[in-house]
Amino acid sequence: MKKYNTLLFPALVALAFTSCKDKQSAQNAPLPATPVTVEEAKTADAIYYDQYQGTVVSTNNVELRSAVTGFITGIYFKEGEVVPKGKTLYEIDRRKYQAAYAQANANLLSAEANLSKAQKDIDRYNMLLKNDAVARQTVDQATANYEMAKSQVEVARAAVLSAKTDLSYSLITAPVTGRIGISQVRLGSQVTPGTTLLNTISSENPIAVDVVVNEQDIDRFYNLQRKYTDSTFRLQLSDGTPYNKTGKILAIDRGVNNLTGTIKVRVEFANPEGTLKDGMSGVLKVLNNDSGNRLQIPYKAVSEQMGEFFVFLSQDTIAKQQKVTLGPRIGSNVVVMDGVKPGDKIVTEGFQKLRDGGKITTGGAMQGNTPANPQAKQQAK
Repeated sequence: MKKYNTLLFPALVALAFTSCKDKQSAQNAPLPATPVTVEEAKTADAIYYDQYQGTVVSTNNVELRSAVTGFITGIYFKEGEVVPKGKTLYEIDRRKYQAAYAQANANLLSAEANLSKAQKDIDRYNMLLKNDAVARQTVDQATANYEMAKSQVEVARAAVLSAKTDLSYSLITAPVTGRIGISQVRLGSQVTPGTTLLNTISSENPIAVDVVVNEQDIDRFYNLQRKYTDSTFRLQLSDGTPYNKTGKILAIDRGVNNLTGTIKVRVEFANPEGTLKDGMSGVLKVLNNDSGNRLQIPYKAVSEQMGEFFVFLSQDTIAKQQKVTLGPRIGSNVVVMDGVKPGDKIVTEGFQKLRDGGKITTGGAMQGNTPANPQAKQQAK
């Protein structure tokens, strides 16, 4: 029995040693190369825009209010239509103002008659004074009466002008061409001067978009105001569709808001079809100063780790992980500001299984070419 155990023990030791050696050899064996697809990083035209949330505003919003007291006796427009400048919109009961105007004209005629009589009196008394046929006091009184009559004529003329103005105010006309809103009063409604809002007219063509920009961008927008092209300003509507007209800067506000460090910029757009309405929201796209020939790679090749972006570069049979700084997306590509140079071979597929320094196989020639993308020259998303 002892002899059997003595023979068995060395055999078990040898078997265990062989097993450990096999496991160690398996662990130290090189990993197989990962098949990947690569594309070459190349420069291409990149036109992209900075985006600002904007609000559509009328360049001229006019509130219609009455300047006289009375009752609405006429409404001469269709709510929501475009009304031309000068069109009569509302009528306020005119009878009182017509009577006041007629009375003022009658008073003027009376004052002019008194002036004519006073003129004749002073002429006659002056003739008599030459012959010493009238007292100087009488002549002086006639002169005073003439001056008083003349001033009464001026008072009467002012009264006529005032009555005429009130009469004209009883007809409310459109001060500008624009789209009129829903009436705030109806036939028979009483209105008072300055307080009763009748309606609002908004001019629509041209129209504007207001955006708020950081004070650091002031110089940029002043430069864009002086040197803009047809592609400098574009508008995206709230439903995501692009507006088919381009804009230009109409005004930059007088100063910076010291609480927010921002300034308001107003960009004007043609609006012949009335597509844009006062109060709408949209995104103003401003051509980026860095637009031009830029290095691009497929966006699908980028991975993100802790807020940083990386790609894998193919260096013969080795994959090297490279940190990159990204610009805007251009279709299916993305602009690379730093980390990659033209001609670098970028792993676009299969990098999910890679580690830095891992072996790769591309299966021969490169699988693609970035600039062949028909969307390379387009606006950024």
